[in-house]
Parts: sequence; structure tokens; C-alpha cells
Amino acid sequence: MTYEMIDADVVYASPSSVYRVLKDAGLLVKFLPADNRKGTGYVQPTVPHEQWHTDISYVNVCGTFLFLITVLDGYSRFIVHHDLRASMERWDVLLVMQQAREKFPDVKPRVISDHGGPYIAWEFKEFLRNAGLKQTLISAHYPESNGKMERFYKTIKGECIRRSSFLSISDARRIIAEFIALYNDKRLHSALDYIAPLNVLNGKREEIKKMRYEKLALAKAKRSEYYNQFSTLNPTPVLSDSR
Repeated sequence: MTYEMIDADVVYASPSSVYRVLKDAGLLVKFLPADNRKGTGYVQPTVPHEQWHTDISYVNVCGTFLFLITVLDGYSRFIVHHDLRASMERWDVLLVMQQAREKFPDVKPRVISDHGGPYIAWEFKEFLRNAGLKQTLISAHYPESNGKMERFYKTIKGECIRRSSFLSISDARRIIAEFIALYNDKRLHSALDYIAPLNVLNGKREEIKKMRYEKLALAKAKRSEYYNQFSTLNPTPVLSDSR
């Protein structure tokens, strides 16, 4: 552009001067950011069993790759059902989904999955239709849309699978099942106000939060009473732990 202007006798300026003028005017942007709406239309569930997320992850057991198929409740992060399978065919996914439904036969969640072969198979869609369930396929090449499943797999691999030395397939199933039981019942989840998924699933979230605040308030009052008592009895600060 500099030399074109010089050749056309428009203006005689150095390349650095032209660059500075264009930069100050905001004209050096090569392209405008694309209007990428992937993932922006997702609405968070407001009650348990409104959405079930499902996905498959590889697990190396004694040099053999197995497939961890999981169904997760989107509201509570509760693992509804899981299974460590030797394959990830549509029948494997159907079996895990059916076993999840048998645990909660009266709910009608929307099933959220990726575009993997088992999830777009005719048999899977027919199963959902017969069960009265609807399906949402996440945006292609955008796994963040199924982020709750991705986060769970990151957790179980980091805290369980990669720290374990499986002796056999049955041993792997046992260790993974024990971790998921701990994850559901005891492990405090940062996205759930540090409450275990089972308690959120059972509607105890606000009750537990209230109990925590009450305990904190009571402890604060007792500490104030304790320090006020010693400050009244002894105006001199107590500097040791002998009291």
C-alpha cells in the first residue's frame, strides 16, 4: 500500500508511518472473528433427570483397551450407570442405557451424546423412541458441548485409572465401581457448591448449604464468646497456649 501510494503520487510516507496510521485507525485486522455460536444454545437443567449425558472413553487394562460407557445426570452429576465393556458397539450402548433406565424407570430425560456410531445408529434411535426419550446430538467437532461427561472422565482417569495397576479385567471393574460409588456418595463437587452428587440428586443441596452456614455462624459466636470471656477476666493479652 505504501508503494502504491508513492507510485500514484497520493502521499509519500515510509512503510512504518503507513503502518502506524493504519494501526491507530484499527484497519490492520486481517479478518473479523467468525460468529461461532457452537455451545451457546445449551440450557442448563434445573431438576434431576432432565438431561442424561452419555459418552464412551478408552481404558487400558493389562495392555487391552476396554470401553467405559457412562450415563451421567446433567443436573446432579450423579453417575446413573456405567459399565466397562469389551466393545463399544451399539448393543453395548443400548445395554448400558437400558440398565440406567431400570434404575429410574419413571423419568424421561433428554439424552445428550456426540455423533459416535453407536449413538446415531438406527437401533439406538429406535430404543429412545420406544422409551419415550428425546435425543440431542452435540455440535460436531465440539466436545465441550458434552463437557460434564468430559470433566467426569478427566476426574476418574486422573484420580483412579492412571493411579491404579489393574491385575485383571474384573479387578479394573471393581476399582472403577468403587471410585464411582465414592464419586456419587462422598466426593464433594466444586460445580455443586462442594456437595456430593447423590445429595444433589436427592434434593438436599439447599438443606446442606443452610446447615453449613448455621455451623459457621455458631462457631463464630462461640469464638467471640470465648475471646470476650478471657478479655474480661484478664485485660493483659494471653500470649501462650497454657490457657
